[in-house]
Amino acid sequence: MPFDIRPATADDLSAIEQIVERAYAPYILRIGATPGPMLDDYRARVAQGVVSVLETQDGIQAILVLIPEADCLLLDNIAVSPDAQGKGYGSRLLRFAEDEARRLGYASIRLYTQEKMTENISIYRGHGYVETHRAEEIGLKRVFMKKALS
Repeated sequence: MPFDIRPATADDLSAIEQIVERAYAPYILRIGATPGPMLDDYRARVAQGVVSVLETQDGIQAILVLIPEADCLLLDNIAVSPDAQGKGYGSRLLRFAEDEARRLGYASIRLYTQEKMTENISIYRGHGYVETHRAEEIGLKRVFMKKALS
């Protein structure tokens, strides 16, 4: 199915929040806390221009939050609607993030995820991300990963 990746607008807020809620809700019980992306202020993120959406003829299917940092691009959040998972949208957004990092002149891209989100860690490893360290932040045990870009 054809899709477009574009910057999010204020009109997308409801869809963004619903996708994040549905994508992360299954992890609440597993990690014993609300995942950070569910607590984010997406109105502010959209206003900052750091949110992109993947849209098909059926509407917004996935979201991506990329935050420029001094030395690399932070892939802060990627969420695919449960109804759209398994269609390759997550992989396409990962490639888009890497392309954006290159376009902005970064030599690497980084991310972090909760250590109990093991399937996400496997996905990132499969896309060439390597674990750099683990740390506990705001009560959450996180796995930090990075990918050098060529």
